[in-house]
Amino acid sequence: MKSFYEWYRKHITGAIFGGLILGILTGLFLAGRFKVVLTATSVLGSIYMSALNMMIFPLVFCSIVMGIASIGSARTTGKITGAAMLFFLCTTALASFVGLIIPRLIRLGKGVSFKMATSDIQATKMDSILDTVKGLIPSNPVSAFAEGNMLQVLVFALIMGFTLIAIGEKGEPLLKVIDSCNEACLKIISTVMYFTPIGVFCTIVPVVEANGTKTIVSLATQLIILYVAFFGFAFVVYGGAVSILGKTSPVKFFKAIMPAALNAFGTCSSSATIPLSKSCVEDELGVPNQISSITIPLGATVNMDALSILMSFMIMFFANACGVHVSIPMMIIILLANVLLSVGTPGIPGGAIASFAALATMAGLPAGVMGVYISINTLCDMGATCVNVIGDMAGCVVLKEKIEIEK
Repeated sequence: MKSFYEWYRKHITGAIFGGLILGILTGLFLAGRFKVVLTATSVLGSIYMSALNMMIFPLVFCSIVMGIASIGSARTTGKITGAAMLFFLCTTALASFVGLIIPRLIRLGKGVSFKMATSDIQATKMDSILDTVKGLIPSNPVSAFAEGNMLQVLVFALIMGFTLIAIGEKGEPLLKVIDSCNEACLKIISTVMYFTPIGVFCTIVPVVEANGTKTIVSLATQLIILYVAFFGFAFVVYGGAVSILGKTSPVKFFKAIMPAALNAFGTCSSSATIPLSKSCVEDELGVPNQISSITIPLGATVNMDALSILMSFMIMFFANACGVHVSIPMMIIILLANVLLSVGTPGIPGGAIASFAALATMAGLPAGVMGVYISINTLCDMGATCVNVIGDMAGCVVLKEKIEIEK
């Protein structure tokens, strides 16, 4: 039995990929039939997602506190956070440029026609970035955990970490408790990871079945172009950053992070992939916990490179399909608004829908486009989440080379 576990652990990437492909084929086969099987996969997929989500916020809190405490220096912690933010902002600027130029060059959406359904989705208010800033410090930390407010959990963990450094020996007992909680979280996550191939299979089946072959085929060309842009950006920008700045082979990098990338693709959740991302960069790429414990959760919250590409492509696609002219100045304004909105966009499935509603309104698109967008949102979100998670891990590798951690 022990030898089986060792073999399975070495080949888990292949197992996850197999679960993904099998899930897609099963979803296509189940379209309109065998509702019992579909229900079973939905239930098992929900259980898997709940098992991952159960540990997200405790793990993020404990790992950040322990990371700061192990560094023992507020200056070094600030350096890691600042460098991570700089990396994410630079890649987001590149992603915005890609999203602005490519759709206009290829005249994305020209000649496409579709029936638009009505939608009750409300646009995100443009003052959401102000609400985000005002709500950074949680008035009730327990509520921040209960409501899944990642930014507030991050800030609370930073405050707690710096405070424990400041009080020295008096903080040791609490630090030991947090360390024990961190180890327990890691053990639970490592156990859940063994079920990732089954979890990815069960979460992808309902997605493919719900969208159906007609929707997939009718928008296949647009989705293919979008995915080429997604993964072209990942290989060129992230691969280049890892190679030039991180002094690491891109082949080694992409091979090491594949389990987390495939999990993100199947679950459409960068937050739920945090534990797997940390495991990949620490165990396979040698990134110190002090760097990964800050950069990975921060990236899951603010790194929305692929979302910038997605929103740009979708706005131009629907604008051309509906005969709406979007000028370059307006597109730049939309991209800037998208960057602001992305800070408050949760790293969960469907988190971008309300943001798209706000951007579509700014672009002057008819309200009916929301019905079409929602029908393909998950298919788009899968690739976007995967690329965002790859970007988080690329940031860790770059920071590992650029920031010296005292031992």
